[in-house]
Amino acid sequence: MIALHLETPPEVVNAGAGIHGVRKLREVFRLPDLWQLHLYNYSAELTLLGTTFPVAPGYVSLTPAGTQVQFDYQGRSEHLYAHFRPVVAGEPSYVPVVQDVGDAAPLLSRLLRSAVESLPSGSGRTRAEVWAALWRIAELAPATTEAGHPAVSTAIAHIEANLAQPLTVPALARLAGVSHNHLTRLFQAETGQTVIAYIRTRRMTRARHLLVSSTLSIPAVAASVGIPDLQAFNKTCRRELGAAPRVVRNAVAGG
Repeated sequence: MIALHLETPPEVVNAGAGIHGVRKLREVFRLPDLWQLHLYNYSAELTLLGTTFPVAPGYVSLTPAGTQVQFDYQGRSEHLYAHFRPVVAGEPSYVPVVQDVGDAAPLLSRLLRSAVESLPSGSGRTRAEVWAALWRIAELAPATTEAGHPAVSTAIAHIEANLAQPLTVPALARLAGVSHNHLTRLFQAETGQTVIAYIRTRRMTRARHLLVSSTLSIPAVAASVGIPDLQAFNKTCRRELGAAPRVVRNAVAGG
């Protein structure tokens, strides 16, 4: 999770539709004093803050100022973006670096396109549209309520940022500074799920989105959600999604 101040509309320096992956499939960027918001319409890999994230249509990313980002494209790739400076005021919101916004993607697309259309003269409207998009993204962040135990919030934030990596309860407990058993009890009380069940649910939610909304191969989807063993991935898909990965993908493709 990253801290983003949203109490006051941000200063929007630029917004537009970026087209990449035409001349080269890897690009590296760093904006020294601007945050970057991207709404993706393609599948690729994004590396920042020491972690590689899969992105797909309907995903958004937020990059803090001064952070180097590396994009590995699969071909021609188009996304909507905004470059902005948050105004540091009030309490921050905590937002994932990358998240699947699901059904909110069309709304975010409309807000960002409206921001682009209002440039350069409509700076007030541009700020309002980007501000609204950022608030919508913040509201979609996985629930880690202020009233909840910080150990659970820490564990959930790590899970969301590392679904493609091995995740174990003992490692999460160490990260959160509590015992294995204590984290298990806290997690069950706050989420109604065991830690393992939560991880499985989040992995398969992301897997389903990648299957129906991206062109990633099934092995790549499996690896992107931390289940690189195809037999185990197929078994988990059948149990959690009700069908094999190929059937999930073809069911949507077939209308």
